[in-house]
Amino acid sequence: MQREAQLLRLLDTVLGSVFSAPKPESAAVGAVRRQELAQQVAQTAAYAKDLALPGTEEAARQLAALLEPGDSDGQLQPRIEEQAEQLHSLAEAELEARMAAAAPPRPAGPGMPWEDFVIESREHLANIEQDLLRLENSPEDSEPVHALFRSFHTIKGLAAIAGTETAREVAHQTENLLDEVRSGARPVSSGLIDLALASADFLGEVVSAAEEIDRGGPAEIPEDAGTLLEQLCAAIGNAVLLPVVQEVPVRRAGAPSVRQTTGSSVRVDTNKLDQLVDLVGELVIAQSLVQLDPLLASLGDPKTARNMNRLGRITTELQKTAMALRVVPVGQAFRRMSRVFRDLARESGKLATLETTGEDAELDRTIVEQLADPLMHMVRNAVDHGLENPADREKAGKPAEGRIRLSAAHQFGHVVIEVSDDGRGLDRDRILRKAIERGLVKEGAQLTSAEVLELIFEPGFSTSETVTAISGRGVGLDVVKREIEKLRGRVEVRSEPGKGTTFLLRVPLTLAIIDALVVRHGGNRYILPLFTVREILKPGGQTIHTVEGRNEVALLRDRVVPVLRMEMLLGERVLSLRDGRPRTTEESVLVVVEAGARRVALAVDEVVGKQEVVIKSLGDWMGRVRGVAGGAILGDGGVGIILDLDGLIGREGYGLAA
Repeated sequence: MQREAQLLRLLDTVLGSVFSAPKPESAAVGAVRRQELAQQVAQTAAYAKDLALPGTEEAARQLAALLEPGDSDGQLQPRIEEQAEQLHSLAEAELEARMAAAAPPRPAGPGMPWEDFVIESREHLANIEQDLLRLENSPEDSEPVHALFRSFHTIKGLAAIAGTETAREVAHQTENLLDEVRSGARPVSSGLIDLALASADFLGEVVSAAEEIDRGGPAEIPEDAGTLLEQLCAAIGNAVLLPVVQEVPVRRAGAPSVRQTTGSSVRVDTNKLDQLVDLVGELVIAQSLVQLDPLLASLGDPKTARNMNRLGRITTELQKTAMALRVVPVGQAFRRMSRVFRDLARESGKLATLETTGEDAELDRTIVEQLADPLMHMVRNAVDHGLENPADREKAGKPAEGRIRLSAAHQFGHVVIEVSDDGRGLDRDRILRKAIERGLVKEGAQLTSAEVLELIFEPGFSTSETVTAISGRGVGLDVVKREIEKLRGRVEVRSEPGKGTTFLLRVPLTLAIIDALVVRHGGNRYILPLFTVREILKPGGQTIHTVEGRNEVALLRDRVVPVLRMEMLLGERVLSLRDGRPRTTEESVLVVVEAGARRVALAVDEVVGKQEVVIKSLGDWMGRVRGVAGGAILGDGGVGIILDLDGLIGREGYGLAA
């Protein structure tokens, strides 16, 4: 059935090219477009001949005749569209008749591998959700309608070949509904979008079950879609969509109007990709061990040195290429939030706009996948807690329609994701009262504004007086903080009463390899992410000063920077000695680092050098150690500890001013 599936995809391409291609701006452009379409039609005829589908082959030849050079597109376009639809219908009818005649009573397995069905369908389902939201936002735009028609039709063909008849029927009836929209017989409404989204959700369940079966799981393909099919058939048979859904005007701003295309691609199993990246990491470690081997260095052979340098360059390029294979745009996570936002806004009855920027910022694929839950909780809180009702907003002198913004930007080796709203803001007094009631804070405690806001991340904490279907149980923000910290990131919150709240999720670009500065202190080696290092210096006699007889600061170019000794951060076990006495700050090397809004000078014994390190987990048995991001194997085979400066410097404040 592989050839049949390929023919269905080709037919969708032809139909899409006929209906959705932009009108040519010149005769030359029209000729090129017609030539490309003619090639697609010729390929369709060849497939039909190979599969012995006489009706399809003849319809393709008739369409090809219309595409021959001659009359202008404007004169022939209606006939071309009519013939393309006839070709599509004939091919579909012949293929369905063939499959019905050849199908067993109930196939023990699919007519195509479940893996192929899952991969093909998931791509189309992802596009369907975005195209439906685009259509709701811009009902006058015909391109999403054509794209939706093609996607549902392709899934219908895939489902038929795979033997999932209910999924095929759902896709078929949804295709009929969209055909009425495409022909102008039915206007776009929120009820129509709801019904199409319900169809996509059901098809998504079918695909998820197929994926589980492909993995050897016990899942079964869903076959009960009776209510959904009744609604679809009723919608097609009546002028008004049933059931009628209360319409709440929700728009999504910033949605792209044209689908972006990329170069050719090939599907690769993600497990194989992860294995490749791991092996490249091991190769980097092995190359470093060889290059720093004292025996090799003692040879003093120029040719060997040149070969080692060449090996180093190749390894570096291979590492960069492997890492590039893992990165994906953060927009993938943002697009998932569009559907979440729409459903929440409709359920809560609030008017809202979702704006997205920075969708092309790239992150490690694993990080983007693990951002899904935190972002969902953030959007839920912004809609339910952040935004006021339209009447309350108007009383406060605001537009009735609220605004929620998702943005991403690169910053110092991290990607900062911002989730903000222009709602009521956080009530610090109310948060503090709730914290006192729950025993999180003692009565009369003096907390800074930032410390009060941090209380919202406590498990089970909520200021909501009622529990709704959306939120109010105190589950959400603690999950966000925990998940972001698992990614070696951190969460910040800023809020201004009456103006809104902003959450900043700061996550690393990758979880695998970082550029690092290796330092030595007290006989141990520590690894500082290179993007946090601002400068390195040997303090002079007038550089170090003492404040209040205990805190040390460094005066660096008229800027006062707090000095922290490693034993202050990590404990007395890392105390550095010189001639049997503790080493003074003047005898140390100062590494000025920046973590968040803080800049401090770390006093260390020695700077070993810059190195690319492969991050290794310390293991589940150690758990998460605050201030430690992981470990790395260094060039001599020893182990270095990767420090999490945000966790170290931010811990208990250390009396530092931001």
